[in-house]
Amino acid sequence: MRLQDKTAIITGGASGFGQGIAERFANEGANTVIVDLDLEKAQTVADAIIKSGGSALAIECDVTSNSSVKTMVSKTLKKFGQLDILVNNAGMPQINQPMLDVDEETFDSIFSTNVKSIYLTALHAIPAMPATGGTIINTASTAALRPRPGLTWYNGSKGAVTTLTKSMAIELAPKNIRVNALCPVAGNTPMLGAFMGGEVTDDMEEKFRATIPLGRLSTPQDMATAALFFASDEACFLTGVCLEVDGGRCI
Repeated sequence: MRLQDKTAIITGGASGFGQGIAERFANEGANTVIVDLDLEKAQTVADAIIKSGGSALAIECDVTSNSSVKTMVSKTLKKFGQLDILVNNAGMPQINQPMLDVDEETFDSIFSTNVKSIYLTALHAIPAMPATGGTIINTASTAALRPRPGLTWYNGSKGAVTTLTKSMAIELAPKNIRVNALCPVAGNTPMLGAFMGGEVTDDMEEKFRATIPLGRLSTPQDMATAALFFASDEACFLTGVCLEVDGGRCI
């Protein structure tokens, strides 16, 4: 098992990519902390992991709140005594629409969830990581690398994630903390409808799939496999990498 006896926090872990990552990490031996605003859903994921023989803890957390993030890390340390891996996966989409139609409250929410959360988790998680080092994985997006109209502010928030990833990697290298990012193309997650501007129809999904050379959307399993590699010792010489998990979308 590649993550045996490691403890991993996955924000946004109750559904979509986060759930896939949490389940894969647990299967690889990690103590998995499923963090989400929806505690009931997080607990459902944790219960399933425990039932299958894994180790898990569900925590309710607002990743835009300093005190909430602090409590999340404290609960993790109280339960498992250590923190080795942080996956900053919680995110907020933007409804596909003209940039000037996005109100200020929505803009603030997008940047608080997608960008400020990385600052807050860094404040509390990095000091909790062992002297031997740790791993941080940020969920960015192909939107940061190949932006398209209708998602301008979301694109910008994910562009910030890729820049933060590289800068954090440089600054934290002396502590042996590796920082990498995943850049997924859209997948069949609760966010898909927002990216497509409303309810997802077969026709809309088919048109989007046609823009992906490998001909399909991403899956939680795709993201989990990439995240597992970054978290494992196999990636011990990789830091500051923003990996396109996109079926060729960014080519």
